[in-house]
Amino acid sequence: MLFQRSRRLGLLLAASALLAPWLAQAQSAPEAWPSRPVKLVVPFPPGGPTDTVARLIGQQLQASWKQPVVLDYKPGGGTTLGTNAVAKAPADGYTLGMAISALTINPSLVANLPYDTRRDIVGVSQVAQAHFGLFAHPSLPVNSMPELIKYAKDNPGKLSYATPGAGTGTHLAGEMLGHMADLKLVHVPYKGSAPAQQDVIGGRVPLLFDVLFSSMPFVKDNRLKVLALSSPQRAVSSPDIPLIAESVPGFSAMSLIGVIAPAGLPPELLRKISADIGQAVRSPEVTSRMAQLGMEPVGSTSDQYNALIASEIDKWARVIKTAGIKLE
Repeated sequence: MLFQRSRRLGLLLAASALLAPWLAQAQSAPEAWPSRPVKLVVPFPPGGPTDTVARLIGQQLQASWKQPVVLDYKPGGGTTLGTNAVAKAPADGYTLGMAISALTINPSLVANLPYDTRRDIVGVSQVAQAHFGLFAHPSLPVNSMPELIKYAKDNPGKLSYATPGAGTGTHLAGEMLGHMADLKLVHVPYKGSAPAQQDVIGGRVPLLFDVLFSSMPFVKDNRLKVLALSSPQRAVSSPDIPLIAESVPGFSAMSLIGVIAPAGLPPELLRKISADIGQAVRSPEVTSRMAQLGMEPVGSTSDQYNALIASEIDKWARVIKTAGIKLE
């Protein structure tokens, strides 16, 4: 009897020894991702182009991941509230966020930023880009960038430009133009595109820096004229519009939209999410809707987006320092 019990105990111990590595591996294996809803933080109220892009991408990812993609709206602080929520979230892939150019502007513009963009944030994928245009009232006696540069040099300090707000990408584009072309331009900030557009259309301000898609309807009905785009390449939708860079070499400013995540996301998971977003961005539904919004789809890798973030942070830091820009 004692021998039989000892034999059974020995067999159990042997079986346990054989199963131990398999059990340890099963216990340490990560759960299949995603196994629950994924949150996508939008740093704006519902409505607007960034929200629309988030919805488009979210629908595609939801179908691919077989889990809900829930939009979490956190407006405020020039996108810092929403970005901070992403930066402070666990790096497990269940919290992602939408980002615009403010991601790379705020580090040099916002005092006491509650996160470190380079340390606390990782870029997942740049999903889209939109062009800035330099527009003018029809009465302004210039029709090209060379003519504008000459006119501004002949009339230093007499040319002003409107933008949708201080510290925006369009504002910094104007400051960069003034510095790179050695022009004395006066910035007139507004609270949004609509009031800026109306004052330029009304002839109260001669120039306007705005998102191309937003102001092009006024060009078509001859209430504004477009002089050039601030992007490094011509727009797919408007290849006939010249670039500022064709007269001011090296000039580059665009509206960039991307998806970010908390730093520390496991590399394999980061690559998977980035690839899935790229596939979503290139879907016919998303591509078509982006074109209607005046955007060009990108769908870059994480490495490409992070390199862009780093270069944009450095570029805007130089512009902000040179222009002495400070938000009140």
